[in-house]
Amino acid sequence: MLKTKAESYRTESIGEQNLTISHRDLYNQEKAGSGEANADAFLENMPDIVCFSHLRWDFVYQRPQHLLSRFAKFGRLFFVEEPVYDGATTPYLQVADRPGGVQVVLPHLPHGLSAPQTEAIQKELLDAFFKEQNLQSYLFWYYTPMAMSFTAQFNPVLTVYDCMDELSAFKFAPARLKELEEQLFKKADLVFTGGQSLYEAKQAQHQQVYAFPSSIDKAHFAQAKQTQEAPADQAQIPHPRIGFFGVIDERMDLDLLAAVATAMPAWHLVIVGPVVKIDPALLPQNENIHYLGSKSYQELPAYVSGWDVAMLPFAINESTKFISPTKTPEYLAAGKPVVSTPIRDVVRPYGDAKLVHIALGPDAFIAATEEALLQAEDAKWQSEVEAFLADMSWDQTWRRMVELMSKALHQNEKKA
Repeated sequence: MLKTKAESYRTESIGEQNLTISHRDLYNQEKAGSGEANADAFLENMPDIVCFSHLRWDFVYQRPQHLLSRFAKFGRLFFVEEPVYDGATTPYLQVADRPGGVQVVLPHLPHGLSAPQTEAIQKELLDAFFKEQNLQSYLFWYYTPMAMSFTAQFNPVLTVYDCMDELSAFKFAPARLKELEEQLFKKADLVFTGGQSLYEAKQAQHQQVYAFPSSIDKAHFAQAKQTQEAPADQAQIPHPRIGFFGVIDERMDLDLLAAVATAMPAWHLVIVGPVVKIDPALLPQNENIHYLGSKSYQELPAYVSGWDVAMLPFAINESTKFISPTKTPEYLAAGKPVVSTPIRDVVRPYGDAKLVHIALGPDAFIAATEEALLQAEDAKWQSEVEAFLADMSWDQTWRRMVELMSKALHQNEKKA
């Protein structure tokens, strides 16, 4: 007997359940009250999803890609990016397919537009696009409140705000961001937050706020525990290697990097990722700091495999007050000891559980790294990490979101 889409996906993603349609009734009895059956119904009849994001799909593979690619298995998913201003004489939307069924929608606009002109053109482009795509039953998924300025005329069946960060604290944040976020809170049916600290900051602003700290693809990063072919640009870097992957921007403590590299010339700091919003000339240029540039998500395990310790050298400032770095559990899943500055969502729970070393200032960071260099073969620590990560997965995070969305949509339909 053929499986439904929802059952087929659940069989793939929750291998330990090994569900088939013949087990459906038993499964529903065991999961009574969990929302699984409603989630399946939602996925079988999933509205088209239109996501508005400040991040580009092809930039860094992170939370939006993990979550939205799962939705794309069940229906149409349009990922609308911020515009590019490339001198197009006639504004247009470029639609490009990505693996897994995601369609990336990129507005091309002329130079020299005012903010009101930009918003008006995007409204017109989206109106035409919705008619062209016959978008009738659709839900909106926001990563950026700025999209509220050109989407207010639409009537989605459900509105989700997946609040990854406190964007208003970031460098070059638009002046209207807080105002538009308030509008988004009024419109949203559900608000998800990317970490516990962000949840605590947002919970009073909406009745349906849920904390969903970013999760991990354990199998992907566990590849780093096996011998990997050394990437060419890392192969000749001496050990010990202290590594970081991610975006290099105003959140990174460049003074800390420079101080550690200067004090410990035998250590080699490996930095993997793009430089954004800061002048690359400001990066410390010690001989033992190696900037390897952007790498694909698929390449990361090979790089991490060659590190002795992974680090989170974040500055302690307004832009890092509410961040919940996805790379924390990814480093741990890769089997690497981790040293971090005292970011709240790293201290809680990873520091409190003694899974990650927490250190403030160069001297403490160096001391913690020296301890971490001795930790890789610590069987007790490895066991504790495995136990902590056992119930973490993007599938579980996404599935819980689907259950909440199913419930919220049902409530909206009852009101209609």
